[in-house]
Amino acid sequence: MKNKVWMKRVAVTSVALTMIVPALAACSSGDKSSSTEKRVLRIGTLYGSTDSESYFRQQYTDMFEFSHPNIELEIVPAINQDDQRFKSWDPDEPQKEEPDPYEEYKKLLTGENPVDVVVMEYNYLKRFVQDNLLKQLDPLIQKDKFDISDYVPTVIDGIKQVGDDSLYALSPTFSSSALFYNKKLFQDAGVTFPTDNMFWPDVIDLASRVAKGEGKDRKYGFMFQRWPGSYGIYDVTNYASALQLKMWDDKGEKMLVNSSSWENALSTVAKLYKDDITPDQDDINKVNESNSSNGGYNPLDYDWFLSGRTAMVLAEYGYVNEIQMANASADTIKGFTPFEWDVVTFPQFQEAVGVGGNMSLNQLMGINAQAQNADDAWEFVKFSNSRELAKLKSRSQYDLSARKEFLKPADGSVNFNAAAFYTLKPAPPASTDQEALYRTKPGIYEAQYPGDELFNAVIKGTKTVKEALAEWETKGNEVLTRIKTNVESGSGTSTDVKISQEEAVKTEAATTSSTEASVEG
Repeated sequence: MKNKVWMKRVAVTSVALTMIVPALAACSSGDKSSSTEKRVLRIGTLYGSTDSESYFRQQYTDMFEFSHPNIELEIVPAINQDDQRFKSWDPDEPQKEEPDPYEEYKKLLTGENPVDVVVMEYNYLKRFVQDNLLKQLDPLIQKDKFDISDYVPTVIDGIKQVGDDSLYALSPTFSSSALFYNKKLFQDAGVTFPTDNMFWPDVIDLASRVAKGEGKDRKYGFMFQRWPGSYGIYDVTNYASALQLKMWDDKGEKMLVNSSSWENALSTVAKLYKDDITPDQDDINKVNESNSSNGGYNPLDYDWFLSGRTAMVLAEYGYVNEIQMANASADTIKGFTPFEWDVVTFPQFQEAVGVGGNMSLNQLMGINAQAQNADDAWEFVKFSNSRELAKLKSRSQYDLSARKEFLKPADGSVNFNAAAFYTLKPAPPASTDQEALYRTKPGIYEAQYPGDELFNAVIKGTKTVKEALAEWETKGNEVLTRIKTNVESGSGTSTDVKISQEEAVKTEAATTSSTEASVEG
């Protein structure tokens, strides 16, 4: 019986592929694509490993190889992470300076055997264009009449704004965040729902009006992320992402936090905690104690939007899927009641009207200007960005299709404001010199730590914002000076503060939230 079921599934899959592949193959054009000649197409990526190559092939190349049997794809990483997996680390040995990722990436495009296709994040696109390393795609799009008319305008605008109003890459998907809100909590408080294109002061005003109650029963107005509690400076950089505040200069030698921009941002975020509009650690403890006394475990206890404790939260598109699953599984979740929700655009600043937050293009595909197989490279870019492949992959709830036609829930059962994720314009990429600092000066993370501590001091009322920023500037500069001295003397970076890999990743995310070049705004 099992064999029959298996054979039936194989048959169904075969029929599906038989129907899909011709349509996908039709995306390709030209005599060369139909030739029996065997060819190799080299695809360059920044990082790679045995595990990541398998995932990359599954996501981006398997269907192309199936429909183009004469083309063999070779994935070439600039930095092979397998080499680092089992590398020993001695804290007493001077730490070698990590290679500049951009320079390593650049070698793939300019070496003796250059790659043909470049798959990159947004922060590298501008530098590749400036260094004339990519082929302009506009003439190819026009020649083949490749239809991009239904592409999300902000995706195209984001690509063009770093290419002198020209296209040097295309991305089949993008990720983005928006402001989710619980309709019932607004109705209970007698407060109007949020709307698109709101500015931060308006959102904060709504949050303060909808926040009600005391102790463990309090309903909060707003959170910067789905899990409650202060995340220190990460909250500030998340709030001010469109303003692209910098902690230090491009050389990593001077702190820039003691400024009016930082003062305004830190003051605003700290006030949300001090006014009990956003939950802090004390609020979490109250709820945890209540949950413990009641016994049992609720999987939603740690997600305060899903559990109905917070009216608004900033979250990524993939959260749509989790809310739908929770509502659909309400009967199995203790104490959970399905709720109505929707999303609106990321809050804006008057200083950056029309710029949203956390919109990322992480799978941009371009053609090397020195490609040895430019024709097949263009076929791959077209195929990966085709309407047919977008339709096939549109069931994914964790990435947004760059084609507007497929920006809707997979089953069509939930109607929500999907345009909130792509209406606002992405911010231009930040300084590329800043990106290199995270590799050339690994210990630079230490300069953020005083900021996290002092932010919490402001919330508790033991420091004023001005005092906190002045002290952060002093302590941060001490770290930067020490790092500069160690690097210049060749003794490696400071090991006074040991940073685990997990902490380093978290800190980098927090540090670069406002300046990450993957179209964050």
